[in-house]
Amino acid sequence: MAVFRDRPYVQFNFLVDLGTGTTEGPDAGFQEISNVGMEVTVAEYRNGNEKENSVRKITGLNKATDVTMKRGVIGSLSLYKWLDQLRNGDANALRTVTIQLQNEDHTAVVQTWKLLRARIIKHVSGPFNAKGTDVAIEELTIAYERLEME
Repeated sequence: MAVFRDRPYVQFNFLVDLGTGTTEGPDAGFQEISNVGMEVTVAEYRNGNEKENSVRKITGLNKATDVTMKRGVIGSLSLYKWLDQLRNGDANALRTVTIQLQNEDHTAVVQTWKLLRARIIKHVSGPFNAKGTDVAIEELTIAYERLEME
C-alpha cells in the first residue's frame, strides 16, 4: 500500500482508527501523534577463544515504542470506556490501532501503520487554566506489542 515518490508527503493529512473500524467524526480526530516506532535490540557475545578481538552482534528482542496521541476534549467517553475495560481485566480490550497517511488531496492512503495488540496505558486531561485561551487537550499514551507498516 505504501506509495513511493521523490518528494516527501506532508504530515498533517492522517486518519486514525482506534480499533473501532471508523476514521470519521471527532472521536477519531487527533491533533498530534508522536513516537510511532520500533527497535530491535542486539546482544553482544564473544567466545573466550575467538581469534578476532571483537564481539558478535546477535539479534535480540523487538520493542515497540509507546505512542502519544493528543486531541481536543470533545466530551466523548469512548477513550475512558476503553481504559476502563483494560483496568477491569477485560481480555477483549486489546485492539489494533491503525494510522493512515493520506496524499495532499485526500484521495489515497499512501502509508499505513498498524499498532497490534494496543492498549491505553496513560490518559491525561488538561491542564485547565481559567486565564488561558488554549483548547483543552486530552493526551493518550498507547503501548502496543508489534508495529506493521503497509
